[in-house]
Amino acid sequence: MFKQILFQLHWLLGISAGLVLALMGVTGAAYSFQDELLRALNPQTLRLEVRPTVLTPAELVQRVEAATGMRVVGLALEPGSDSAARVSFVPAAGERRGPMRYVDPYSGEVLAPPTGQAFFALMLQLHRFLAMGDSGKQVTAASTLALLFFCLSGLYLRWPRQASNWRAWLLLDRGKKGRAFNWDLHAVLGTWCLMFYLLAALTGLFWSYDWYRDGVTGLLGDAPGAQRDRPGRRAAAPLAAPEVDYQALWSGLRDAAGPQLASWNLRLPERPGQPASVLYLLRDAAHPRAYNQLGLDPLSGRVSHHERYADKSFGARLLTSVYALHSGEYFGLAGRVLMALASGVMPLFAITGWLLYLDRRRKRRGAILARGAVAPAADSADAWLVGFASQSGFAEQLAWQAARRLQAAGFPVHVQPLGALTEQALRETRQALFVVSTFGDGEAPDSARGFERALLGQPLALDGLRYALLALGDRQYRQFCGFAERLHDWLAERGGQALFEPVQVDGADIRALGHWQRRLGELTGASESLPAQPFAEWTLLERECLNPGSSGAATFLIRLQPPAGVDWQAGDLLDVLPCNAVDLATRAYSIASLPSDAGLELIVRQQRRDDGALGLACGWLSEALRPGQRLLARVRRNSAFHAPVDDRPLILIGNGTGLAGLRSLLKARIAAGHRRNWLLFGERHAAHDFYCRDELQGWLASGELARLDPAFSRDQAQKLYVQDRLREAAEELRRWLAQGAAIYVCGSLDGMAGGVDRVLHDILGAGGLEALREAGRYRRDVY
Repeated sequence: MFKQILFQLHWLLGISAGLVLALMGVTGAAYSFQDELLRALNPQTLRLEVRPTVLTPAELVQRVEAATGMRVVGLALEPGSDSAARVSFVPAAGERRGPMRYVDPYSGEVLAPPTGQAFFALMLQLHRFLAMGDSGKQVTAASTLALLFFCLSGLYLRWPRQASNWRAWLLLDRGKKGRAFNWDLHAVLGTWCLMFYLLAALTGLFWSYDWYRDGVTGLLGDAPGAQRDRPGRRAAAPLAAPEVDYQALWSGLRDAAGPQLASWNLRLPERPGQPASVLYLLRDAAHPRAYNQLGLDPLSGRVSHHERYADKSFGARLLTSVYALHSGEYFGLAGRVLMALASGVMPLFAITGWLLYLDRRRKRRGAILARGAVAPAADSADAWLVGFASQSGFAEQLAWQAARRLQAAGFPVHVQPLGALTEQALRETRQALFVVSTFGDGEAPDSARGFERALLGQPLALDGLRYALLALGDRQYRQFCGFAERLHDWLAERGGQALFEPVQVDGADIRALGHWQRRLGELTGASESLPAQPFAEWTLLERECLNPGSSGAATFLIRLQPPAGVDWQAGDLLDVLPCNAVDLATRAYSIASLPSDAGLELIVRQQRRDDGALGLACGWLSEALRPGQRLLARVRRNSAFHAPVDDRPLILIGNGTGLAGLRSLLKARIAAGHRRNWLLFGERHAAHDFYCRDELQGWLASGELARLDPAFSRDQAQKLYVQDRLREAAEELRRWLAQGAAIYVCGSLDGMAGGVDRVLHDILGAGGLEALREAGRYRRDVY
């Protein structure tokens, strides 16, 4: 439970803070080599000719102030180098920092602003505040806390069973594809970057929150409780400039620093009575930010305090080196490069995290849709148990699909996750299907770890159990399908009898899944439901709007030219690949016609996404694709919704585009000469939404459709739905069922299908409805 909660928090924060962290990472990486990149971009400006001596601070400040008309408050330079000096000026009222300019320390010339300076200033603003001021700072601060959580929770969540195996931690397998490769990128590269992100988060919080900075200062500082300057806070602009003796300051600095002085950064006092402060670096400094700090009287140059980096405790050195740790400079050039690389790949984790989330959501949606087509079985010793262990939702989806096939064949079914199975339930089970995925290198999915601890390996007597096993895994791992193999071995040891050898599936291997479907077909006596045909090119012949003027979304009759040799039955589905792109984007549509018709027909309603754009497949079929153009599609057999082969009465119930599947069934019945057909169809308005009106009324007039009960919900004050029409015709329904009628439902899962199920339950009772299911006389194709 704890791990599941942690996982939910990990992805929830990831989809909210991930984009901010991606931006912070990219901008931080861009800013980290600002000085080097500016020098490379501006060789004529920032690369100077080295001369014997530089101007004294007094001369340099005098010339700069004369040239700019602004008062200098900061001066930084590296004597004897080819680098330009930097001078800072008094900030305007309310501003944190004043302007900064580059100057020639040998001549005092104020240099032109270098190319790229504005860009790096923007990068810094985005990195620290999202260029949004204090409100942006709150967002980046919270995101930094999230990064710390990602590091710790990610480490816990990916902890492998073989923790001592370095390959499991650090080896990226480029041979993987799809979700497995995305997970590998996210987890393995995350491990490589873990220490850098921890360091960046722990140091970044120093500028994010006062409470954190005060706590770290108190913990690591040599003088607990001492007042320290807080970065970024400056006093308001002074009313009068304090007097400064630059020569005295320079003499005081040289005397205190000694002959090893390499560079220094002087901050002049902003108000009279304040000391000048100097950060200086020695030639043998531990790292480029191992600064010593001086406090100097601005008139006499007398040293008021002197903090030497070498004299500090280890904790105080870390405190002084917060920026060096944050940027990687603490570890030299290699540290800077590695930190910049780790920061630059931050968007990768946002992208792979989103892809994994969307894949999981898609599979979960598929499982929900598959679940909706399976009715719960009454308690029965003959009921099949379908147990699943799923990490991403794919195993659960396949489990519900298998349950649907069993139920369509007349078998009562119970579907349960392995984690919910009890010892008693397993002992009482006589027939079972297990659909089990293996997570990572042989591990059980999170939801099945409790089952593995509590039951797997226990000495249960399972002599009466007959079972089949579908094992999902990734062959890139050494323990491919390891958890499923442990389950199979244990079941066999306890006396369970395998109905056939376990079927192992690498990823979503269509051939292995097809083999599983064939074996299920042998158990149920029904043909396989996975597509037997590959994707092929189909041609759009024409499309017709079925509801012009409707208040609802536009709905179209789409007519396609199938490839030569393609066949289908009423009740089958067409899988469509939008935009001719073969990927995770397949959409299934009920086929509304027969092979004997002039083409394959679909009924497609336009759907809008949250951003207002048309859905991928419906937009492609109803608008983007032009007559004569081609698309990729394939027929998928849906044997659970095929028409009865005998002359029994057929009750067809549906709403909206669900008419497509019912229309093909009606066509098949009429072609076979079977006239006892009853259609209940629902939509909004009779004037605009009565799809295929002429065709349906023609069949009604000829007697090929015995009864037609339309339900148009918006044509009267009290809304009227298909299930209401069914309740009104309860007595007729009982008569048809007494004559052996079968009920077929096609349409939306939400509302219609559930409402029909409840009405049938009320009319027939739980036992009567269950008897229909077990006899295969109540079938549903809902979405």
